[in-house]
Amino acid sequence: MTVTKTLRVPDARLHYEVRGRGPLVALVGAPMGAGAFEPLADLLASDHTVLTTDPRGIGRSPVDDPEQDSTPPLRAGDLSRLIAEVDAGPAVVLGSSGGACTVLAFAQAHPGQARRVIAHEPPLDTLLDDRDELFKRTDEMIATYLGGDVMGAWREFMELSDIHLPEGALEHMFGGDRSAQDVADERRWFEHELRETVHWKPDLAALRAVASRIVVGIGADSAGELCDRASRALAEELSVEPTLFPGGHTGFADDPEPFAAHLRKVLAESR
Repeated sequence: MTVTKTLRVPDARLHYEVRGRGPLVALVGAPMGAGAFEPLADLLASDHTVLTTDPRGIGRSPVDDPEQDSTPPLRAGDLSRLIAEVDAGPAVVLGSSGGACTVLAFAQAHPGQARRVIAHEPPLDTLLDDRDELFKRTDEMIATYLGGDVMGAWREFMELSDIHLPEGALEHMFGGDRSAQDVADERRWFEHELRETVHWKPDLAALRAVASRIVVGIGADSAGELCDRASRALAEELSVEPTLFPGGHTGFADDPEPFAAHLRKVLAESR
């Protein structure tokens, strides 16, 4: 059974879902919401309490000020409040993409609530030697989107991320008729979340202090992509060996069963 609730936090109302029983696992995305993690959450719920949420400003988590930027530390504070509200921690937290930056910020600020932190492919441009070029291209991509060229912006995103999609996949994913909520979430991500996430610089000293509890996850199919490079740079800074997960950047959603099986091995090591 899935219990759906709302938590009032400073400047926002957070939609969150809890399913299952057992040790607490939080699955965190940015901009992905609870729906993206639903298949994985269902698989884990047989023997874990699983927390999922829509991050502030996305989906069913409205913000008081639509112009507020979404930063990893801000989202980490939300995660801390959710874990306290569920009252089943400390938690294993798995964050993917921008959510991986969220859980790293969470590890820095709230280490007592974290039993294990799994950062799956964080886009930490700040750790890469070509960061200035990446920042420039990110600004250009955002300008393309805000100028009305949605497909052009997504093409720039895929090129910047070194993600190669099959012919026609981009049009299928982001073209045609889409819901008003999907469009609103997309615009918020481009306008108020993307830049703030890739510009975020982790406190490496704070993370090194809890490095024994950090797993840097990389998709086995992500070799050479931007988030693969950034994840490996983080792992090197923390002197930890990266952990390969099945699939690519969104392996948890594309094929959740093998991802869940591998995640269970990591969870077993966290007990």
